Amino acid sequence: MNLADGSGNPWKKGGSSASVARPDGPWTHRDVAANGARFHIAEVGDGPLVLFLHGFPQFWWTWRHQLTALADAGFRAVAMDLRGVGGSDRTPRGYDAGNLALDVTGVIRSLGEADAALVGHDLGGYLAWTAAAMRPKLVRRLAVSSMPHPRRWRTAMLTDLRQSRSGAYIWGFQRPWLPERQLVADDAALVGQLIHDWSGPSLPDDEAIDVYRRAMQIPSTAHCAVEPYRWMVRSMVRPDGIQFNRRMKRPVRVPTLHVHGSLDPAIRTGSAAGSGEYVEAPYRWRLFDGLGHFPHEEDPAAFSAELINWLKDPEPDR
Repeated sequence: MNLADGSGNPWKKGGSSASVARPDGPWTHRDVAANGARFHIAEVGDGPLVLFLHGFPQFWWTWRHQLTALADAGFRAVAMDLRGVGGSDRTPRGYDAGNLALDVTGVIRSLGEADAALVGHDLGGYLAWTAAAMRPKLVRRLAVSSMPHPRRWRTAMLTDLRQSRSGAYIWGFQRPWLPERQLVADDAALVGQLIHDWSGPSLPDDEAIDVYRRAMQIPSTAHCAVEPYRWMVRSMVRPDGIQFNRRMKRPVRVPTLHVHGSLDPAIRTGSAAGSGEYVEAPYRWRLFDGLGHFPHEEDPAAFSAELINWLKDPEPDR
């Protein structure tokens, strides 16, 4: 890791934004251009491309365990920072789901690959579902964790009172300016609280949570991180959102692995289950008992093994 402050801890207050977003490791950091912006990626390994998409309130580093595991298993593992987060550009607009999905497919092209297996968590999962529907030729396989299909998400938020309550933070994001201020207050204490509250018994350790708190304090990150959720809600009654919802009727036609933690309090199991109705290909539902909203960090070995076995399965069953 970078010794940004001379103490051996790059996350200590006083470290630069670059040191927070680009910690050293077995991976290589670089920037790629796609869809009119610049995106930071971390990559390791050679073989078929697997592109990881992080969720809220995290950045690419959430996939650190999977990057090394997949590289060891013979894959080219790449994790990108979504628009506005980590080391990627913070543009004034472009945070609707359709454009963010084009960021993802644009990065696949910029990496010189014909296609990729997409692995997305939380918001990254929402975008992975979207990319697979919008640009099916660029998505070889799809793995989603802790996020239902966008049409299922919309229905659950509007008609299921329990899911609406679980997603209260998303409704809260619709307020101007206040959510951003709350996210960075007290050294981004709210980020740590959200990760703690959404995890199962095996929550990420304090050092990892501090990493995410530091990353959220990079200027403009908090605003950019909540903008996609503002679009997801406000567009429900606007023409662009209605059109997006119609476009998402297009079925996913690639093998899909859908992973969920049985104790996830942010996205209820009942909200995520049933997303297979939008998949016209082998679909595998995997519920991890005793895990919360972050299965890939709460039990990285089990998550990585599940993912690798599925990626290597030439004929994944339904």
